Amino acid sequence: MTEILVPQGQWEPDQEAALATWLYDDGEAVQAGVTVAEIMVEKTSFEISAPASGTLCIAVAEDEIVVPGQVVGSIK
Repeated sequence: MTEILVPQGQWEPDQEAALATWLYDDGEAVQAGVTVAEIMVEKTSFEISAPASGTLCIAVAEDEIVVPGQVVGSIK
């Protein structure tokens, strides 16, 4: 299992970020490097890419607040 993490160092730590959307469904097959989710910080979006190929397992729902380095899902 490979963890999917919120990117670090791309915005100020005091800014609130939310997991805006998952681009794939839980249990769907994904390829390494494809964008699987988007994070919104104020009016800017950041992409989260799959770190490996496999089956997506979502751990954090859309619109939940997230912090840099947080695990939001995994690839099995």
